[in-house]
Amino acid sequence: MTLPTVDIVIVNWNAGQHLSECLQSIAQTERTRFELVQVVVVDNASTDGSLAGIEEVGLPLRILRNSVNRGFGAACNQGARLCSSEFLLLLNPDTRVFSDTIDRTVAFMVEPENATIGICGGRMVNDDNEDEFTCWRFPTFWMWVAKLTGLAYALPGRITLQRMTNEEVGGSGVVDQVIGAYNLVRRSLFEALGGFDERFFLYLEDVDFAYRMRQLGYSSYFLADVPVYHVGRVSSDQIRGRRLFYLIRGRTEYARKHWPRWQAGLLALLMLIVEFPVRAAVALAQGRVTDAKDVGEAAARYAGYLVGRPAD
Repeated sequence: MTLPTVDIVIVNWNAGQHLSECLQSIAQTERTRFELVQVVVVDNASTDGSLAGIEEVGLPLRILRNSVNRGFGAACNQGARLCSSEFLLLLNPDTRVFSDTIDRTVAFMVEPENATIGICGGRMVNDDNEDEFTCWRFPTFWMWVAKLTGLAYALPGRITLQRMTNEEVGGSGVVDQVIGAYNLVRRSLFEALGGFDERFFLYLEDVDFAYRMRQLGYSSYFLADVPVYHVGRVSSDQIRGRRLFYLIRGRTEYARKHWPRWQAGLLALLMLIVEFPVRAAVALAQGRVTDAKDVGEAAARYAGYLVGRPAD
């Protein structure tokens, strides 16, 4: 019987040793339910030597080296264009798969009754095998307003949050979105949607993709019994000011694309005059001067973005 084929796309930016460990975990994985055609590593102008020696891992590896950081979505699209397999596994370099992780995910996706599942993800776990947030709701205007004004924290349990605990999810099943660190996607669907929207440099591109996919009648599925090790923020922790800017910009792009104009405009205003000042004030009150400076950098970049100044 012919096995379903899988191409893996990994976007790397200064992920250090985590990239090699991720690739090693792939090399050691079972492949009884799928054929691994290639692993495409798209490097966004890393300077930390994270690509050194990865050709020796023993995988059908293809490396693309960008001269500049093109952003996550654009680099993913770049790698996906080189793929022709039935499935794309979009994998972060700070993840490690277990021996049967990919096997079990592919086996689920090829079942005929799951033909309308477009994306499948596993359960994110940390070093202590504790659950990390994996599933998310599609954001709404009021959801984000409650978060940035602090109402979501002042009234715990009474305000719906975007991220969901595994207890809320209640086991394997259809969800709005599974975290983009480990996404097995039908390649035909990825192409039909034009891949990720490259206006999202970093953050929210996976939410936007899952939302557009839902509009075509496909769903995201969470496999609660399929673990994936995930560190998180390995690369973005190196640029905290920019990371915050990219997060807020991503929210704004999402709002502009999917919500009424007044909601997108009001959200942008609230983030500028409420979220940034509150973040800075909390950081200063806790003696975290560097964090406060990072917030200031992000606010300056965001103000420039709102008036149309290109981000550097």
